Amino acid sequence: MKKLNSLLIVLTVLVISVSAQKTADRKAQFNLAKSGLAIQGYDPVAYFVNNKAVEGKPEIAAVYNGVTYQFASTKNKEAFNANPAKYEPQYGGWCAYAMGSKGEKVEIDPQTFKIVDGKLFLFYNKLLTNTLPMWNKDETHLKTNADQNWTKFVH
Repeated sequence: MKKLNSLLIVLTVLVISVSAQKTADRKAQFNLAKSGLAIQGYDPVAYFVNNKAVEGKPEIAAVYNGVTYQFASTKNKEAFNANPAKYEPQYGGWCAYAMGSKGEKVEIDPQTFKIVDGKLFLFYNKLLTNTLPMWNKDETHLKTNADQNWTKFVH
């Protein structure tokens, strides 16, 4: 019985350590404000249900693996909490085009987005450069590259 208890303690510590490392990796690699806020405060669920970018409210927020998301409504927050992986932006919220074309983490404009196969992709759109049309020209190839490139940042 002592060995079983010791094994359970070791396994619990291991799970906590892995979880803490995952949270640290996400905070270091995701596109976040210093406060840990994702998508510049935009509601990740609204992209799917409203098909537009909607700013979230600081008083309606949730933290998932160390990353803070804000929501426009409690209904959206509840949907997110039920399935965070469904609503989180791809590539940690960095520009999908830059991740696919150069393997780089580039800022985004939260209002420039696309839903592909039920996943949220965000894009750079500043200084006369909108990367969404460039993504659309070679989406399949760029997505494959971006998926591969993102693995270099998260383990």
